[in-house]
Amino acid sequence: MSKEKGFFKRLKGALSPEDKEMELFDSDEEVVSSKPSWKDDDDVEGELSVDVYETATNIIIKAIIAGVKKEDLDISLSRDIVSIKGSRVSESNIDDGDYFHKELYWGGFARTILLPQEVDIEKADAFEDKGMLTLKLPKIDKGRQAKIRVKSI
Repeated sequence: MSKEKGFFKRLKGALSPEDKEMELFDSDEEVVSSKPSWKDDDDVEGELSVDVYETATNIIIKAIIAGVKKEDLDISLSRDIVSIKGSRVSESNIDDGDYFHKELYWGGFARTILLPQEVDIEKADAFEDKGMLTLKLPKIDKGRQAKIRVKSI
């Protein structure tokens, strides 16, 4: 590998295929590989990033699932746990050697979320809009009381 490892040399593609997996810093500095660690093992699932918040009556979970087909998404729900699994498949056949930079995650992903409160699984709802998955999980109101009338048999 040549001693010139500058940004512009990488940008122009003047590196041989062997040089594609280069170090980002000189050898006397901290070494960081340009290859993401999750690419080392094909069996590893990515972790889905989520936002979880609550309103007065619901727990809301949001996750970006752009590029994931609905049939490749599996959502499991119990009263206090949500599991989201899926797969993002690249539909292009680009040779790895032709990439200058590659950060997007392709493959399986999963996330299990322990809910802060029990939810009504029968009334839960999930929808997708512009690549954003939103789960609306109605809270169970444990403090709610109701009067029961006694009926004659």
